[in-house]
Amino acid sequence: MPEKVVKPEVVKSDEEWRRELTAEQYQVARRKGTEPAFTGQYWNHHEDGTYSCVCCGNPLFESETKFDSGTGWPSFSAPIAPESVGTETDSAYGMRRVEVVCNKCGAHLGHVLKMGLRPRVCATA
Repeated sequence: MPEKVVKPEVVKSDEEWRRELTAEQYQVARRKGTEPAFTGQYWNHHEDGTYSCVCCGNPLFESETKFDSGTGWPSFSAPIAPESVGTETDSAYGMRRVEVVCNKCGAHLGHVLKMGLRPRVCATA
């Protein structure tokens, strides 16, 4: 997945995000945190539907692209549309990773994992 600079359409103050999201949603989506593996609402969710951004409602992934990566986080093979998500370089913790973000509001969604021949998105929110 090539890197794409995100210029959010939905811009809110930190205080507005804190009021609108739960503490865990805020920590993961706005502060780039990570929920513990095998604990999130969607890691073992198998119903058909669309996965949307918790912050702005932007449609991100379809259930048909969800797969079990064994990581404990919901994982997807492709976004609903290329313009739905963006990527940024994440150099935290001494690693160089590709972070996946919502292209509408800039929310942290997870990281790209190299699994086999194709990169896959492993979402954390």
